[in-house]
Amino acid sequence: MAARLRRTIAILLIVAAAVTGAVGALSLVQGERRLSVGTINIGISPFHHGALDVYVPLVDWGARFGGVRLPARLTVEVRSVDRGAAETLARGHKLDVDNVRAEARDAVVSVIEKLLVIGLIAGVALGGLVAAAERSVLPKASVRLRWGGLIAVGTSLATVAAVAVLLPPRGRIAEPTYYAHGPDLPRALEALQSLQRSSTALDQELNGQLVGLARLVVAPGQRPELSGRPRFVVASDLHNNVLALPTLERATSGLPLVFAGDLTDKGTPLEASLVQRIARMGKPTVVVGGNHDSDTLLKDLAGDGAIVLTQFGRLRPDGSHGPMVVKVGGLRMAGFTDPFLRRADQQYDDKFKVGLTNAAEEEFRRWFEGIEDKVDVVVVHEPAVAASVLGELRRQPPDHPIMIIDAHTHHLFLQADPNLLEVNSGTIGAGGTGNLTDRSNLSLAIATYRLRPSPLPLAVDQVTIDPGTGDTSARRVRVDEQVRGIRVAQ
Repeated sequence: MAARLRRTIAILLIVAAAVTGAVGALSLVQGERRLSVGTINIGISPFHHGALDVYVPLVDWGARFGGVRLPARLTVEVRSVDRGAAETLARGHKLDVDNVRAEARDAVVSVIEKLLVIGLIAGVALGGLVAAAERSVLPKASVRLRWGGLIAVGTSLATVAAVAVLLPPRGRIAEPTYYAHGPDLPRALEALQSLQRSSTALDQELNGQLVGLARLVVAPGQRPELSGRPRFVVASDLHNNVLALPTLERATSGLPLVFAGDLTDKGTPLEASLVQRIARMGKPTVVVGGNHDSDTLLKDLAGDGAIVLTQFGRLRPDGSHGPMVVKVGGLRMAGFTDPFLRRADQQYDDKFKVGLTNAAEEEFRRWFEGIEDKVDVVVVHEPAVAASVLGELRRQPPDHPIMIIDAHTHHLFLQADPNLLEVNSGTIGAGGTGNLTDRSNLSLAIATYRLRPSPLPLAVDQVTIDPGTGDTSARRVRVDEQVRGIRVAQ
């Protein structure tokens, strides 16, 4: 029994060595290939969530696609770009995308084939060395050298075969996550915005957001391009974290800003003074009160120029109300104040209840029924207030597209249904200064839409920033087909 156990252990050591050699070689060896538009470097990084990464080190941003079943990342780095190709694009000429995609595909295939061969050799070599070492050091516990070599060969073959089957991306390659590193905001987001200007000369699937090789691995689509389309920023749940305001300001930069509540913790005059700059941050800034905001705060924001929306109409600085529906960026917007908004005459006490009363839901329902035909966007802080209305709209879609923006949960959320889009931008304050146990990332969303022939949401960019490291990711989700009720293959 002891001899059999020792032999089993010896076999397992050979197998482990062969697998380590094959996988280790795959991760250490990289291949560089020259394309007509530049140079790329291709490699494999094992022990990650399966993905295809297209990365541009020069500007420190990239795109990550799913579809890789192996726990590894197939990484394509853009090392250089041919000046002639760049000048061709700059002059507005079209790139031969099909040709470059074919070049890139052939390059990736040739490098993977080379890596598999190297991995096989390394696995056999390391497994054979362990078998030989066992034979010389522990002759009674080892297997015969011939059998040890066969085990090493078989294990290495099985390992590289698994890699060859599981590494190539499968299915529809779309909806990438854009990422970047560094403490300053959204380099990824800035790249998305700045590169949209050249999209008319590029393949349409990524709509001008990546002028790198990301677009070479995505099948060309027939969706309308997003370059030049109107956009607005969605944010919420700052909770007094004024350190996040510069981040939000850079992301907004000339765009309308829709803030869905919880700018502060209690809404006191002191807190209102800390966050009042947000009133002029967007072009314009639209605010709906949350359960951590107050009537004092909302009046101050209205006095500073913000569009403060309530279920009674646009709030004026004197406390009276104007029109129920306002035009922002060409869209008709209305908003519903949180039922637990804090009040100065109640010393800003917290009135929030985990279970919302039926009265709050019913009030929202009646209010929404009166404006449904007059709005394109509805803003409400607490999703539970609108939950029953959202359920009905999903069962019986409205006769025109409506976007409902909510907040409160501190988690990014997006759901597109026929003529309905629900967007939650998470928390731009990462829980705020009064909630240090909240481990949320900073996050916001940017909605892109069209106005003609009729208003329609086209895409939502979900941006997250790690408040500790500053690492940033930006994921674009196309929603136009789902909102129009067109089934999209996954």
